[in-house]
Order: sequence, then structure tokens, then C-alpha cells
Amino acid sequence: MKEKRKNSKTNYKRIDSMKDKDIDYSDIAELDDDFWAKAKLVEPQPKVKVTIRLDPQIIVWFKKRSDHYQTKINTVLRSYVAAKKETKKQH
Repeated sequence: MKEKRKNSKTNYKRIDSMKDKDIDYSDIAELDDDFWAKAKLVEPQPKVKVTIRLDPQIIVWFKKRSDHYQTKINTVLRSYVAAKKETKKQH
């Protein structure tokens, strides 16, 4: 199932019709044996189901921008926490 592509200026028809051989990978470094020797698998933590009360306007705003609005809200909160941690380190 294709994800909805709202408000994008990307030419998805062109991208969807491209073959792998048509993609320019020249700006991406090759992953050599050294990379894979040092690579480690990082599994995402499972999310915890919670009930949270939010203003209706918040829900409407996120729902208008994404079908995955709960994930977007989580991302915003994660960014906020990271920014607070960084600010605390600087002081």
C-alpha cells in the first residue's frame, strides 16, 4: 500500500518509474568489509501504550499533516527531550 503523499513537490511518477541503474549513487560511500565488521544491530525499543490528554487543536494539526500522526507526535517529543539534554550538557 502506498503512503499518501500530501503537499509534496516531488515528481513521484518519475521516481516510481526509475530503474535501479538510473539512480546516481556517486555521493554515497561504499560500505566495505571494515564498515560491516564494526557495524552493530540496534533494535528499536518497543513503544509503550499510554493515554494522554492533548488539546483538540494539537490532534487536528498533526492529523492534517500525517496519517501517522502519533508517530509524528512521538518524534516531536523525542526531539524536545534531546534538545533539553543538550542544553543541560552545555550548562
